[in-house]
Amino acid sequence: MTTAVVPRILLIEDDASIRRFVRLALEDEGWQVFEAETAKRGLIEAASRQPDAVVLDLGLPDADGKQVITELRSWSQLPVLVLSAREREEEKVAALDAGADDYLSKPFGVPELLARLRVMLRRRQLSPQGGATASQVSFGTVVVDLASHEVRRGDEVVHLTPIEFRLLAALIAGQGRVLTHRQLLLQVWGPEYLDRPHYLRVHMANLRQKIEENAAQPQFLMTELQVGYRLSLKPLT
Repeated sequence: MTTAVVPRILLIEDDASIRRFVRLALEDEGWQVFEAETAKRGLIEAASRQPDAVVLDLGLPDADGKQVITELRSWSQLPVLVLSAREREEEKVAALDAGADDYLSKPFGVPELLARLRVMLRRRQLSPQGGATASQVSFGTVVVDLASHEVRRGDEVVHLTPIEFRLLAALIAGQGRVLTHRQLLLQVWGPEYLDRPHYLRVHMANLRQKIEENAAQPQFLMTELQVGYRLSLKPLT
């Protein structure tokens, strides 16, 4: 008989009432929670406790939460879910660009918090060290062979341009994370194209025409308004 592994979550939040609310919600799920109320303490806890994921507030008393993400990313691929009352798209983009995996605005509901954490934990189980994606990836009826650059939808071969394939491969490597416009432009085109977001829109539209059953109602190549795109790997129901 195997024992279920209990997720270990580090909560970095300076508001005691929110810390208590989140801790109780996670403990009700049977998860183990560690707490920190400052950026400095949070980084120490992240290094010493080796949690499975971090829930992070941006408005900490001793540093901006984005600085915590940047510091974490210098030595760890630990999943980070940002909780913040900052609702401006610029803040979300900046946190994601810094290396956050997801962003949840306050106020938030417990079911959504738990769902987002479960997704992050599943991704960590699939790639515990942030390693390379498997050579062959499938979603819906689409099968992508990253080694041979072959893409099939059902029994048909899908012919992608080199740019379209690099864009699809970047989304696959993101493993369901939201990738900002800036991240995708850097990865697919390079730094000299950061001021050309229309390139991304055009090629994403073309990719949807080839990959999705209905490009107007995509099931996999999802838009996060004014932020970026993500690949949804949820099984079809």
